[in-house]
Amino acid sequence: MSNLHAVTVLGHDRPGIIAATTAALADLGLNIEDSTMTLLRGHFAMMLLCAGAVDDGAIEAALAPLTADGDLDVAVRPVTDQPAHAGAASSWVLTVHGGDRAGIVSTVVGQVAAAGGNITDLTTRLAGDLYLLVAELDLPAGADPAAVESAIKAAADQVGVAATLRPAEADDL
Repeated sequence: MSNLHAVTVLGHDRPGIIAATTAALADLGLNIEDSTMTLLRGHFAMMLLCAGAVDDGAIEAALAPLTADGDLDVAVRPVTDQPAHAGAASSWVLTVHGGDRAGIVSTVVGQVAAAGGNITDLTTRLAGDLYLLVAELDLPAGADPAAVESAIKAAADQVGVAATLRPAEADDL
């Protein structure tokens, strides 16, 4: 039995999902160590990493009332608590904006991957025809930020959007 559990809750948004989910987890004695939640066009999406000596089946059973009306799906799976990537890295914020079209994310973030960078957070929004992407990323110690930014801007230009890469300030993260 794993002591670290990934819990996902997905579906149509309604008031009280976070309260009900976290209460059920607390009642089992689980500690929420990391979480993220967002609304995607009215659809609720939450991921949590919880620690505690509880069987995944017991967690699913405790969260089953959330799925009773068929509007939410809950999944629980064990995860291993592996250390984060080792090595020195620098933190950056990538911003991309422009007209919406397919391929923006893959084209631009492909340049981050090509440089050995790791995206640690990514958010996209569509407002009318304007597409916005904001990503937090780490570049490895040996990366040339100016070269990475140049590659990102060239990729962005290919898909008709603008991109900026700037060092992350502690207050940004």
